[in-house]
Amino acid sequence: MPKPTDAAPSGTGLPRADYAPGARGPLSGLRIIDLSRLVAGNLLTQHLADFGADVIKVEPREGDTLRGWRINNVETTWKVHSRNKRSLCIEFRHDDAVPLIRKMIPGAAMLVESFRPGTLEQMGLAPDELLRLEPKLVIVRISGWGQTGPYHRRPGFGTLVEGFSGFAEMNGFADREPVLPPMYLADALSGLTGAFAAMAALREVEVNGGRGQVVDLPLLDPIFNSLGPQAANYRLTGKIKPRSGSRSSGSVPRNVYRTLDGGWVCLSASTQGMAMRVLRSIGRGELCEDPRFKTNEQRLVHVEELDRIIGEFIATRTVDDNVAFFEAAEVTIGPVNDIARLMNDRHVQARALLADYPDEDMGTFPMHAVPARLSETPGTIRTPAPRLGQHTRDILAEAGLTDDDINAALASGLAKEKTP
Repeated sequence: MPKPTDAAPSGTGLPRADYAPGARGPLSGLRIIDLSRLVAGNLLTQHLADFGADVIKVEPREGDTLRGWRINNVETTWKVHSRNKRSLCIEFRHDDAVPLIRKMIPGAAMLVESFRPGTLEQMGLAPDELLRLEPKLVIVRISGWGQTGPYHRRPGFGTLVEGFSGFAEMNGFADREPVLPPMYLADALSGLTGAFAAMAALREVEVNGGRGQVVDLPLLDPIFNSLGPQAANYRLTGKIKPRSGSRSSGSVPRNVYRTLDGGWVCLSASTQGMAMRVLRSIGRGELCEDPRFKTNEQRLVHVEELDRIIGEFIATRTVDDNVAFFEAAEVTIGPVNDIARLMNDRHVQARALLADYPDEDMGTFPMHAVPARLSETPGTIRTPAPRLGQHTRDILAEAGLTDDDINAALASGLAKEKTP
């Protein structure tokens, strides 16, 4: 992983980086068997792999679903979320698939799966059986709605959860339809939550001398939790929070504003002092004593008028000029970036938030940095995302299969190696 630089002038391009295959991390020696599909499981194990865990991605012959999410025939989503992992390709419908997975359980620290609830049991890999094979195993079970409850057998796609959870109903503008997130938000929150929960369960084993256990990780619970005190607010007021676009229902001013060059800036003045500073900075200090804007309660009532005043000032300057002006006035404002602006931003470049790694498809591939930066045991990007079945032979040998056994597994269709 590239080290951040003190300065990187805007427009100079992303820093170059290379993989660090020999790097160790705080989770080195931890073996994780990943049977999951799609985003939540892949994100969960990506976070652990970035800090050194040996993640064995068990894929069917057609590969993980993320491999099919291609842009210009390049597996961009797979490359991002499956870095630092190894690929074992086996045919789950083969009679010997489950016995082979069982061979891999002893000594493993964790197993991650995202089948519909009950599927693991039907396969002969029920948690009780897995814990018999490895009493310290942490089993993370990802689903849409949880392992229990009236809806537990429903399809668990993130879109359904984002609608059900209340997120979409809160998102967007009052005079328009509810808006789903434009990315896999429910999956991303579950991946982060699952990584934390898995480490908590591992600590119970490693530090407290406890046993392995099952982590029931729905997509629903983390995104619902992130919405905060909506239930309490409803009970107190009897009112459902309306959609408010980019405004806040709790503090004013807070919005996005159009700039002279057709861009946008976002402003948040969630404290009384900052709201007053905004008014003084735009040359309207007299409004600090105006009853309409003097308190947050009144600003909420007169939000349309205040947004018009601020918006008219911002509309006379470009994005960059607005940011420079308000930063000099110590007002909390920032640009609304698209990815093109982000890739050319000097802060993104200086901290190597994105860096160009060697890539066989694109020449160089812009890869996100490990998001949490530990000072003593940092995460690293050791290897690119594997090709399908790239490590099949090595992993089967580690599971105790002989060369003859491995060749037989490949010949029977049970396992598959990478193709050139």
